[in-house]
Amino acid sequence: MKNVIFTILIVFLGFTSFAQQKSFDVKIIGKGKPVVLIPGYSCSGDVWKETADHLKNKYQLHILTLAGYAGTKPIDSPILQTVHNEIIAYVKTNKLNKPIVIGHSLGAFMGLWLSSSEPDLFGKLICVDGVPFISALTNPDITADSLKDDPRYNLEAVINNFKAIPNEGYVDYMTKAMLYQVQDSTRARQIAEWSYASDRRTLGATIIEMSLTDLRKDIARIKSPVLVLTSLFNTKENSAKIYNQQYAALPNKTIKVADSKHFIMYDQPEWFYTEIDTFLNSK
Repeated sequence: MKNVIFTILIVFLGFTSFAQQKSFDVKIIGKGKPVVLIPGYSCSGDVWKETADHLKNKYQLHILTLAGYAGTKPIDSPILQTVHNEIIAYVKTNKLNKPIVIGHSLGAFMGLWLSSSEPDLFGKLICVDGVPFISALTNPDITADSLKDDPRYNLEAVINNFKAIPNEGYVDYMTKAMLYQVQDSTRARQIAEWSYASDRRTLGATIIEMSLTDLRKDIARIKSPVLVLTSLFNTKENSAKIYNQQYAALPNKTIKVADSKHFIMYDQPEWFYTEIDTFLNSK
């Protein structure tokens, strides 16, 4: 009986441990050096499908979809802090040796957060059109503290705004909006469908959590090389200026400006693959 109870306890604890990692789903493909791919705001891990096809013969890819996005089960707030903590736990539990991190948009922000929190745990980082403090993109003097009393950044108000968006016409409306972020209309509709399938509370909470988290000083702790790929903000000169301001504290960085909208891996795939291959193959 004692052995039966012990076995049941082990099984129960095993399931409990598994249940605690609920802030993302993981799809693992390929063999080789580990790479963690983190999608952007509201997107499925399938946003990396073509990138994964390009990399899977040389790398073991851990492709995430964050909780509450694109039909995955949501979790309670603070969402991004939980994602951050559980990715670190996932890397340690699975003994991934200095995994490369590739993140798009919010995923790039998460990559910066991970690498600055655990600089010895993670390897090279590729940030695809993401920054350490999105709220300061147009005004570098803005601080997180200065925004906390701003009604536009009120968590519950933003969540309620998302919940109030009617389902009818949502995908069509978002498809039009996404055409400002990606060139191809089919891609725009796919991104809109991921947004529609996302939990509304998660959409509101994660944009506010990211908008009120300033990593600009923290990134000075990152030890591994970082490749930053930015989309076009009017001109390449303007894009470079904005991103150099955002990444000023990061010691070992390369910033490249794409002739592209936000989804660089969709708009300029060959340029994107060339840049990431060159970076990953360098010492």
